[in-house]
Amino acid sequence: MRGSQPPDPFSDGDPPLELTTFVGRSAELAELRDALGRARLVTVTGVGGVGKSRLAARVAAGWESGAGRVELAPVRDPQFVEYAVAEALGLTDHTARLPRQTLLEHLAGRPALLVLDGFEHLLDACVELTAELLRKLPELRVLAVGRRPLGLAGERLFPLAPLGEDEAVELFTDRAREQGLDVSDGPGVRELCRRLEGIPLALELAAGRLRALSPAQLLQRLDDRFRLLTTGSGPHSVPGGPPARHQTLRTAIGWSHELCTPAERLLWARLSVFAQTFDLEAAEYVCSGDGLPAEDVLDVLSELVAQSVVTREESPAGPRYRMLDTVGAYGAEWLEGIGDAGRLRRRHRDWYLGLATWCELDWFSSRQGEVAARVEAELPNLRAALEFCLTEPEEAHLGQYLAGSLWFCWVGCGRLAEGRRWLARSVELESAYDQSRLKALWVLGYVAILQGDTVPALTVLRECREQAERVADPTAVAYAEHRTGCLALVTDDMARAETLLRSALDRYQEIGELNSNVLMGQVELAMARAFQGDLPDAVRLCEDVRRVCEDHGERWARSYALYVLAYAAWQEGALDGARELLADCLRNAHAFHDLLGSVLVLELLALVTAAQGDPAEAALLQGAAGRVWPSVGLPLFGSAYYNAPHERCEALARQALGDAGYEERVREGGLLDREAAVNRALRRNAVRPLGALPAPRGPVPRGGGGAHRTEATGRAADSARGSHAP
Repeated sequence: MRGSQPPDPFSDGDPPLELTTFVGRSAELAELRDALGRARLVTVTGVGGVGKSRLAARVAAGWESGAGRVELAPVRDPQFVEYAVAEALGLTDHTARLPRQTLLEHLAGRPALLVLDGFEHLLDACVELTAELLRKLPELRVLAVGRRPLGLAGERLFPLAPLGEDEAVELFTDRAREQGLDVSDGPGVRELCRRLEGIPLALELAAGRLRALSPAQLLQRLDDRFRLLTTGSGPHSVPGGPPARHQTLRTAIGWSHELCTPAERLLWARLSVFAQTFDLEAAEYVCSGDGLPAEDVLDVLSELVAQSVVTREESPAGPRYRMLDTVGAYGAEWLEGIGDAGRLRRRHRDWYLGLATWCELDWFSSRQGEVAARVEAELPNLRAALEFCLTEPEEAHLGQYLAGSLWFCWVGCGRLAEGRRWLARSVELESAYDQSRLKALWVLGYVAILQGDTVPALTVLRECREQAERVADPTAVAYAEHRTGCLALVTDDMARAETLLRSALDRYQEIGELNSNVLMGQVELAMARAFQGDLPDAVRLCEDVRRVCEDHGERWARSYALYVLAYAAWQEGALDGARELLADCLRNAHAFHDLLGSVLVLELLALVTAAQGDPAEAALLQGAAGRVWPSVGLPLFGSAYYNAPHERCEALARQALGDAGYEERVREGGLLDREAAVNRALRRNAVRPLGALPAPRGPVPRGGGGAHRTEATGRAADSARGSHAP
C-alpha cells in the first residue's frame, strides 16, 4: 500500500538507491557539475551503454537546490511528455488544464535541476517543452540525456567518453566480485576491457558470463565476433576496417546474445514488448508458448538476470524486472525479424486488459491498497496497451473497455487529467461494441465532473443515457443517471440530485450491482440529505456504507462516508468525534492521492478547529486548503452548500483574530505543501482547548442545512472514537 505522498523530488538527499556500485567517473562528475553551473541547459551525449543516465542521476542526487529526474524512454506519445514530467515530480492535478501549467506554477522561483533522460524519440516535444520552461523559469536548469543534442540556443554539450582502461578494469573486476568470483587485474582482463572500449554496459554483459567462461575464453569469443564483423559477413557487419565505437556495444550485445541458449534468446526477444518494468506473472503469460513453456520462464529469466541482460528490483508492488533500453531494442529487432512482434503485442494487450479487469473487481475489497500499488507500477504497460488498442484497426472497443475499467485509477488514485485524455480519445473512435463505449462515456462524465468541467460532463452523460436506453443496457443507464445526480449535487440542485441518486440506487439494486461506485452514490445521496437538513437520514445512509465497506475492507468510499458523518457530528456539537472521523478520512484520502477528498477534509477540519477554540490554526488550515484547490478545480465546486462551512470558519477566525491576523495565518498556511499540511492536521491532538466555541444548532448559512441532535447523529458521533482504519 502506498503510504503518504512521495517526498518532493526537488530536495536534497543521498544518491538514488543503486543495485551495483558506482565505479570511477570522478573527473566527469566534477566537470558536469561545473558545466551546469555555467549553462542552464546541458546535454550529456554519448553512445548507448556508456553510462550517461547513471552519471546524470549522480549529479542530480547531489544538486544542492534539489533535482527531479524524468525517464522518457517508456513514453511513446509526444503529447504525454508533459504528463511524464509532472508525474516524475510527484505533481497531482485534477483540473482540466494542461500539465504544463502545473509545471510552470510548481517550478516558479525554484533554483532546481530537471533531468530529461532518453528524449531522442520524442525530440520535437522535448525541445518545445524545454524551451518554454527555460524561457519562463529563469532559475531552472535542465540536464538532458540522449544520443544527440536538443539543438536549442544556449545548449552546452557534454560528450561522455567510455571509461579509461584502469576504471574499466575496476568495473569489470568489481562486477565479478559481486558474483562471488575472484578475477584479478591482469593482461587478459585488460585486453578484454580494451576490446570492449571501456563501455560500461558491454563490460557488465561480459562480466555476466564469468560463471561459465574465463576472461581468456571471453576474449577469444569476442575476437571471433569482431573478425566476423570486419570481414563483412554476418547480419551486422562493418566492412572495410575495425568496427566503429557505436558498433562495439552492438557487437558485445550480439555476442552475448549468441552465447545465450535458444530459450534465453527467445525470452530476450519477447521481453522487449514490455514498457519499462514487468513482473514474473506477466512474463510467464505474455512470453510463454511456441517453444517456451510457461513453467520454464522463471528459470530462463533467472539466467538472463545472472548474465546482466535483465535486472531485478524491488517495488511496493513486489519484485519487478527491467531490460535496459539498448538491450531491449536489440531484442525488439529480433522479435520483428522472426515475425512475432504483432502476436506478442496482442498477448501483452490481453494480459493488461485482464489485469485491469482484476484490479477493478479487487478495488472493492481489502486489497485496495495492493491494487493501487500494482496499477502504479504497471502504468507504463497499461499506457502501452491503451496506445496499441487505440491505434490498431478493430481494437477501439478494447481501448474503450480498458480506459473505462481503469476508472478507479483515474478517480481514486489522483490521475484525472491523464484519465480524461485516454477516455476522450477512446470515445471518439467508432466501435461496434456498445457496452465498452458506454462505460467509457460515463467514466468520462464522472472525471469531467470532478474536474469542475460541468458542460462537457453533462453532454457525455446525456449521450450515454440516450444510447444506453436505445440498446437496452440497464447498467449504463444506472451509471449515467448516478453521475448526472452527482453533477446536480455539486451544482446545488439538491432536489434533482436526490431524485436522480435515489433512482440510480434503485436501478443498482435491481441489477445486483454493488461496488465502490454504488456506495459513493449512497454517500452522495447522504450529502444531499444533509444539505437539506435531514441529518438522521444522512447518518443512516453513511453508517450503512461504513458497515458494507468494513465488511469488504473497502477504504476509498468509506472515507467519503466518514466525511459526511463528521459533517453531521459537527452540526450536532460532537467536535471531538468529528475530528477523529476527519483524521481517519484524511489518512486514507491522502494515501490514495485523492486530492478532492483531502482538501474537503482540510476545509471541514478547519471549521472544527475554529469551533474548538483555535482560530489561528483554523485559518492556517484554510490557507493550506487554498493552496490545494487550484490543483483540484473550482474551490468547493463553487457550491453554496459546500462553501457554507468555509464561510462560517472564516467568520469565526476573523472575529477572533481580526482581519490582519486572519490574513497572516492564511498566508502561513499557503506556504505549506500538501504533505506538510496533512502531517500537521494529523499530528494535532483532539483535546478541546479552553474557551472552545459552541458548535451550531440549526441551519448553516447559505443552504448548509441543520437539525436538532437525534439518537442517530448521536450514535455517529459517539461511535467515532471506536472507528479504526482497516
